Amino acid sequence: MQVPVDKSTKFWHSITFKLLIIGLLILIMLIPGALIRNLIRERQLTQQNVLSEIGSKWGMGQTLIGPVLSIPFEKVIVTDDKTYREIHHAHFLPAELHLDVNILPEIRYRGIYRTVVYNALIKVRGTFSGTGPEPLNLDPSELILEDAFLQLGISDMRGIQDNISIQWNDASFQVQPGIPARDLAASGLHAVVQLEEGGAYEFSFELSLNGSEYLYFVPAGETTRVHMESNWMDPKFDGAFLPDERSVDENGFTASWKILHLNRNFPQAWKDMDFSTDEAAFGAYLLLPVDQYQKTERSAKYAIMFIVLTFTIFFFTEVLNRNRIHPIQYLLVGISISIFYVLLLSLAEQIGFNPAYYISAAATIMLITAYSVSIFRNAR
Repeated sequence: MQVPVDKSTKFWHSITFKLLIIGLLILIMLIPGALIRNLIRERQLTQQNVLSEIGSKWGMGQTLIGPVLSIPFEKVIVTDDKTYREIHHAHFLPAELHLDVNILPEIRYRGIYRTVVYNALIKVRGTFSGTGPEPLNLDPSELILEDAFLQLGISDMRGIQDNISIQWNDASFQVQPGIPARDLAASGLHAVVQLEEGGAYEFSFELSLNGSEYLYFVPAGETTRVHMESNWMDPKFDGAFLPDERSVDENGFTASWKILHLNRNFPQAWKDMDFSTDEAAFGAYLLLPVDQYQKTERSAKYAIMFIVLTFTIFFFTEVLNRNRIHPIQYLLVGISISIFYVLLLSLAEQIGFNPAYYISAAATIMLITAYSVSIFRNAR
């Protein structure tokens, strides 16, 4: 006599139901995966905060604008009840601008974190011509030549290391902090210079500047030439312009730019804030060769693939050996794979990504292998 089999009982013990349970477990394992990625981003944010703290004391990333020759001019405004005068500024860019840059990098540590800082020795020289009122349709009587000044925009003033003396034709002028007109830059230096109507001027000065991570320049000249060299082996050339020539080897890097005024979106002369120069900045980042947080986050994105693969192998092994595995056992294996990424993150902060990956992978494989032997009771 055959005993009837309840269809519902048959379904609960079927392969279809087991596949549904495994699929549900895979969805559940997305939760620890998301928590691990949040942990990685939290540690990365902590690193960035530490790097910003180091930069705030040494000098942040630097962007240099100029030098720019600014000449105040006076406008008379007449209204119905009164007449008053306004002071504006006419800005003139160099005809030729040459910058020779030597970057001396240094690694600074704060706890387990590190960042690259630098001291840049910058030699600046160039010429000004065509600084009259004609390009801007100004009346020559409106220009206040005795208050003209040469300005240099510097994004972080804390990085300046030495006093600066500007050679202006045959004269020499000491620079002062701040910029009388903040049309081009929020911070920087200026020097009051002597002008003559229709004159041409040569200038030169040297700047010792501390910074961190990157050094950018704005192509202020009608022709701007920048030559940069450093013993840092991992540069990233970035910004609006890539170098025309570059060389990177075990001794460091060299790079050269030649930029014309036709390559940028602002002219050689304008008034007040008619144009912005920010989008034309270019230069180099000093990259750290290893970023363990970025690599760990990339690895964590594949966590679900490893979980699906492992669950699939366990499922086929269960079916072929006819040895049932409880869903909780699947869950424990999934959790052990998730622990791999936590172990990888913690070790990578101390010993680097590659050794951490080998150790974490070996530990996780041995853990799952030992657990699998206890489940299937078959070492093979």
